[in-house]
Amino acid sequence: MKTLAIHLVRNGAADQAFEERELELASLESDEVQIEVESFGLNYADVMARNGLYREAPPMPCVIGYEVVGKIVDLGSEAPKELKGKRVVAFTRFGGYARHVNTKHIAVAEIGDYDAGKALCLATQYVTAFYMSHVATTVQKGDRVLIHAAAGGVGTALIQLLKGKGVTIFAKTGSDKKKPYLEELGVDHIINYNKKDYGDQIQQILKKERLDISFNPVAGSTFKKDWRLLGNGGKLVLFGGSERSGKKWGILSTLNFVRKMGIVIPITLMMRSKSIVGINMLKIGDYKPYTMEFCLKSVAELALQGKLDPKVGASYSADKIADAHAFLESGKSTGKVVVNW
Repeated sequence: MKTLAIHLVRNGAADQAFEERELELASLESDEVQIEVESFGLNYADVMARNGLYREAPPMPCVIGYEVVGKIVDLGSEAPKELKGKRVVAFTRFGGYARHVNTKHIAVAEIGDYDAGKALCLATQYVTAFYMSHVATTVQKGDRVLIHAAAGGVGTALIQLLKGKGVTIFAKTGSDKKKPYLEELGVDHIINYNKKDYGDQIQQILKKERLDISFNPVAGSTFKKDWRLLGNGGKLVLFGGSERSGKKWGILSTLNFVRKMGIVIPITLMMRSKSIVGINMLKIGDYKPYTMEFCLKSVAELALQGKLDPKVGASYSADKIADAHAFLESGKSTGKVVVNW
């Protein structure tokens, strides 16, 4: 069938990168459902893809996007019949910036009349946070936790998922304007990295103690700082490389980005019982789909029970997609950036 979609047509500035075009949607596979989309969410990986820095992105022109909210309007032969007509939040393996999208039936969770913007937070952000903190690692009571980009979507999700576990949360941000938001979430220490080296600020608070875990979507030069802050048994969870975004020198910037991370000798991991955990949720989706289903249904259930309170930072109409991208890239956003058809 034919539908409309926002296509990524060129790399670079947001106001030059997108065009709304007709899209020929493939026939449903037997294990898929088709969703009529009401809203879709933005993620920083979308910004990376727009800037030509996300190797997983399909070749242009393409339709990016990882999550949608909408109504299931068609089913593959093996999809549960009771899903027809249900309103869901769903993962998409790209294709989310469209009026209709096909996805696996195990990649959806029913949400009833739950708010669309809040539901979009659940897919990529909350599932990523849940996977990192409840599946890939196990955060324990008493742990000292550093969360980079704490006021963003994944940062917000991590804070809400971990706050009830009796941990001490260090929330890293680049702006004092985000302090009230983080204070409302109940973090223990707010670290503004633009005022003073964040490593020095954290060490001053910790004194002779060390961090137990860092959730880091920045990488680059922050890797070494975090590694020094971690104590025995510590874990450094890498789930992005935003420090590379926006650099103009191609392979030279990439090499410099890698150089800043340095070298870790494997035997030291064993001697100090330290871990580096790499997270690429696309790979988890591809190779461990039932794990993704578990995570999505878990966070959806928690949200519907009122145990999570996803935060929508901004909503845009689809014709303002460039503005939405620019806002997310600016670093001024908090919570989720949502786009509505």
